[in-house]
Amino acid sequence: MGQSLISKFGSVARARRFMGRHIFKIAFLGFALVSGSAVQAQTVASLPSGGQPIQNSGTAKPILGWVKFCEKNPAECAVNSNEPRIITLTSQVWNAIVSVNKRVNAEVKPVTDQDHLGVVDYWSFPIDGKGDCEDYQLLKRKLLADLGLPRRAMRMTVVIDELGEGHAVLMVRTDKGDYILDNKTSAVLSWDQTGYAYVKRESQEASAWVSLGGITTSPTTTANK
Repeated sequence: MGQSLISKFGSVARARRFMGRHIFKIAFLGFALVSGSAVQAQTVASLPSGGQPIQNSGTAKPILGWVKFCEKNPAECAVNSNEPRIITLTSQVWNAIVSVNKRVNAEVKPVTDQDHLGVVDYWSFPIDGKGDCEDYQLLKRKLLADLGLPRRAMRMTVVIDELGEGHAVLMVRTDKGDYILDNKTSAVLSWDQTGYAYVKRESQEASAWVSLGGITTSPTTTANK
């Protein structure tokens, strides 16, 4: 557990060669958070008491960065209708969620796409150890899906943050409510505890987006860190 997420690839060039079905399964070999020993080695987070799920209100236009990401990574955006729409939240699953959120936040350096890649908004995995908000959340979802959590229950979500800017978070839909994984905090909070205004998220029925209501002007990018 002492080796960093990125260093396990050996190099950025090597990481890129593994960008395929083996990418994170190889990179995170040994990162078995769902094993009993791994859970016991960490501070056990108490299960949340539960809350109300957020309601959607029709279709929404996807973020352009997401569309381009899906063209290159269709499996990351496909919806498997055989998967459950919500996760049964056990102590073991909750600790995996909290641990992945905390570790990715600690090991990825925040940098805007403009400073990093010279473009305003580019969705990708942070394989060189750098990224902005959506890159953190895509990696978290990949790790949790590799641990067996249903991708269909983990939805990329666009909010308006405390700066009044577009920001990407990962919404995990559970039988105890909807929880948010965010690179701005290592605390996994119920959606209604974050202080964000919720704009839209990926659909659970198709490779598309749904509106979360309340916002008349939707951001076109998630360009902040």
